[in-house]
Amino acid sequence: MSSSSSVSHVSNDEKDLIWKAYRDRQTRRVPVVLGSNPRVVLLNPDWNPEGYTFEQADQDPQIHLQVALKHALYLRTVLNQYCDAPTGLPEVWDVDMYAYNVYEAAMFGALLDYLPGQVPDTKICLDDDRKMDIFEQDITKPLDNPYIKDRLGFWHEMEKICKTLKFEGRPVRLAPWALCGTDGPVTVAMNLRGSDFMEEMVMDEAYAQKLMRFIVDAAIHRRHAFESYWGDRIARSNGMADDSVAMISTAMYRDKVLPIHRAFYESVPNDRVRSIHLCGDATRHFPMIHQELGVTSFDTGFPVDHGVLREQLGEDVEINGGPEVGLIMTGSAEQVYERAKSILCSGVKRGGRFVMREGNNLPPNAPLENLAAMYQATQDHGGYDT
Repeated sequence: MSSSSSVSHVSNDEKDLIWKAYRDRQTRRVPVVLGSNPRVVLLNPDWNPEGYTFEQADQDPQIHLQVALKHALYLRTVLNQYCDAPTGLPEVWDVDMYAYNVYEAAMFGALLDYLPGQVPDTKICLDDDRKMDIFEQDITKPLDNPYIKDRLGFWHEMEKICKTLKFEGRPVRLAPWALCGTDGPVTVAMNLRGSDFMEEMVMDEAYAQKLMRFIVDAAIHRRHAFESYWGDRIARSNGMADDSVAMISTAMYRDKVLPIHRAFYESVPNDRVRSIHLCGDATRHFPMIHQELGVTSFDTGFPVDHGVLREQLGEDVEINGGPEVGLIMTGSAEQVYERAKSILCSGVKRGGRFVMREGNNLPPNAPLENLAAMYQATQDHGGYDT
């Protein structure tokens, strides 16, 4: 594998065929995706010469749109050369308003924290003296929540700008802003309470259970509200994350968290695909999550044994994963190629339900030669016999 950033050219028509075959369960080759958000341009001086910050983008709809459009341009002209998404300029720019992973804690009252060189975070807001205050909030009317009202108003300001905006000579269309998932009851509880919540799961189980159920009930109400608000303009999904379950045992997960996760998944019709993102060292929970919750799509982001996962989950379960971002950022192209090859040859392809991606979420300034290596390895070793 060459260390250059070149890769065998794949046309947009060929990429369409790859995805159609995957959806039709007649997989020709493992598809490749790259997960990214506007941090890849905000934290890249070549793409952000103005020096815009996350805080500025959160406060100014014009700047937010400029950043979103730069991200869209970066995807279409750079990153999409190394995955199975279309390259070249589109007829219409479809962009999103981003809230990152702060929205749940923020809607419960946590203040945003803009740390240098990082995506936005939130500050712990439920200290011991105020830990019960959260239960006074009315979660049954999420669109009246101050944070959500503010962000929806911001979205509508962006939409007004888009009506007359042209970028690279093309019109701009703003996708609906909807918060229909959750980052998970354990994770959000830790956002609100900090590491004390881990102790409370054992020492104050009644409070921990009440808080996690409150977080999930709020997510259920929020999903219903946004689906009603936007109607057919948004897809109907049934996915969640909960990275912090990586810190608990399978016994604790079964006893304390599984019933709360079940409540989230069972709050919508069973015809929706159940998915979960767990980017920590949580694969020990995967078989239980699949068997008990009916989850059939897993998104991974930690060094995992993909072949073992396939054995444990079976051939009908979708697995998303690939070379770890640490290797992508610091390894050589040859190392990334060999890691991708080893994953593809592990048995994970069996059943045609594997999607190659960086594991998980592409950092800014990722070496393009390493992205090319992952894509080339998938072209070389990701095919299926026809």
